[in-house]
Amino acid sequence: MAPAEAAFYDGHSAARRVVQVSPGSDAKSLLIQTEQGSALNWPLSDLRAVDDAADRLVVTRLRAGETTEARLVLTDPALIAWVKSTAPDLFRRDVAAGTLPKVVLRVAAALGAVAFILFVLLPAISDRLAEALPRDQEVAFGKAVVRQMSEFFGDGQAALVCDAPAGSAALDQMVARLTDGQGLTYDLQVSVIDSPIVNAFAAPGGHVVILRGLLDEAQSADEVAGVLAHEIGHVEARDATRLAFRAAGSAGILSLLFGDVSGGAAITLAGNHLMNAAYTREAEAAADDFALRLLAGASIGTAGFADFFDRIDGMDGDIPAYLSTHPDSALRAAQARASGTAGTPALSAADWQALRAICG
Repeated sequence: MAPAEAAFYDGHSAARRVVQVSPGSDAKSLLIQTEQGSALNWPLSDLRAVDDAADRLVVTRLRAGETTEARLVLTDPALIAWVKSTAPDLFRRDVAAGTLPKVVLRVAAALGAVAFILFVLLPAISDRLAEALPRDQEVAFGKAVVRQMSEFFGDGQAALVCDAPAGSAALDQMVARLTDGQGLTYDLQVSVIDSPIVNAFAAPGGHVVILRGLLDEAQSADEVAGVLAHEIGHVEARDATRLAFRAAGSAGILSLLFGDVSGGAAITLAGNHLMNAAYTREAEAAADDFALRLLAGASIGTAGFADFFDRIDGMDGDIPAYLSTHPDSALRAAQARASGTAGTPALSAADWQALRAICG
């Protein structure tokens, strides 16, 4: 094959040099001859394509495991066809030596930075925001969370908020007994949603949601009063607001990494975190202590609260959501029982049955 004209860039300057290129004498290399008479031999096995266009082929040379900065621009169709047919690794993409450790190090650094943001910086910011958030905005935020969670339980449509008159009156009576004279910060909004899940959760701004499954599982009004008092403890400590900010912030950060998350999705994620009540052990212990004080102040015994944890802790199969998201239930039951508080039932037998039937 006769030599063909090509352009050569040595990688040290931007100067374009006209060279003559032909197959080497052994047909295993490219012979590159410059106008000054010097010659280069590029083994075909070292050639890597940089650009493959309709009218040209740009190649570089792999040397010592790394591609060089030199470029050879071929425009002769016959020579291009020969190089493509004989260079064995022309279109191979090589990983330079030492690349993998660098990639691993950079990925580890990135993950470490994300972990620091999610688990250190974000909680600190969430605490500050929760303390600074005006109460009226917190109440509105809580309503939005409850509304989103209602739609979640209703598979896209608002789930039934249970409001049978007798049951609602019994619930109001329980809330009043727990809170009267306690000097609470919020005007509580306690509602029951018709869902078989055994759970209750606090939402920002004084909202507490009880799911029907918890009423079905409880065997006394005192058990429900203990759970309700615990969630009121989270409300008063603004744990729900902190957790909602943290969840919404996590959604925003993760959306930057993995794709867009709309504001509604962030609120839904916040609501899901609230329902699962992923509070710290310190927050859980503080809410338990608060609940025991409320029960004592309302002259409601703590044995029902302890019985609720004892019974669910011993259940086989799937653990109800309320227990699975609140660890060390046996220990907490023992602590509730150890408080030794006695009293009168949280509701009369008739009112307790009315509360259990609040969803009809």
